[in-house]
Amino acid sequence: MIVVEGLTRRFGQTVAVDGVSLEIARGEVFGLLGPDGAGKTTLFRLLCAILEPSAGTARIAGADIRTASERVKASIGYVPQSFALWRDLTVLENLRFIAETYELPRAAIAERTQRLLAFSRLAPFARRQAEYLSGGMRQKLALAAALIHEPEVLLLDEPTTGVDPVSRREFWQILYELNQQGKTVVIATPYMDEAERCTRVALMHQGRILSVGPPAAVKAQLEGVLLEVVAAPRRAALAAARLMPEVRQGTVFGESLHLLVSDAAAAPRIRERLAAAGITVQEIRPIEPSLEDVFVSLMTARRT
Repeated sequence: MIVVEGLTRRFGQTVAVDGVSLEIARGEVFGLLGPDGAGKTTLFRLLCAILEPSAGTARIAGADIRTASERVKASIGYVPQSFALWRDLTVLENLRFIAETYELPRAAIAERTQRLLAFSRLAPFARRQAEYLSGGMRQKLALAAALIHEPEVLLLDEPTTGVDPVSRREFWQILYELNQQGKTVVIATPYMDEAERCTRVALMHQGRILSVGPPAAVKAQLEGVLLEVVAAPRRAALAAARLMPEVRQGTVFGESLHLLVSDAAAAPRIRERLAAAGITVQEIRPIEPSLEDVFVSLMTARRT
């Protein structure tokens, strides 16, 4: 469905997307995971044929982004990071206007807008101006607008950023329903829990893809044993742990530390050394790594 080959985009001396190659199969829910500035938005804009590549290319549903941009745009529904519809129009007026830009027949416009209003749970708010919608409702409207021309592929750029947890869950329920209908969904997200819901994920950092695979397979790439350490003072514990030869990597993770070590047998020695440094260790135990742990490890390895 989507084939990306050496895709690169430069802005002066800055390389926003750096030789990205990947394939996304029809019917996948594919997650693009990375921090702000990783290049996710630029990659999406390249795939949408909004930006010209500096090198490389991509094909979506067989259409090349360089030579068949109109076919590409007809195949995709794009939801940008920022709400891009008309705030002074109602929900229904926005959908009708987008439908008219695709030159859909009047009968098709009426049928599709009603179907999408029901599907997105926005029917009760059809006459409300977009300006007065909640963040979650605006994202549902943006998704409905992206679906009006019945695309094969959905490209969603951090659609749930700043949205409350209940709306996030409802949004994902809608995405799963679309996927079950045969849509290929590609979603950029900074949220690790959302990435876990995808069939496959790509970890992106500084314009490059660090790893691609199902979430479980990506997490299995972490070599060693991950220890969760609850200690006080936490920052002092982290500084002391990073000086220990057994510790390959140490990061703050919420109220605890995550230490990557060769094997679980290092835990008693780490506890003893932290105690000798005047640090109180409340708990130290092996845990399963998260995608965030893998991401931090890959970024650390790349810097060294």
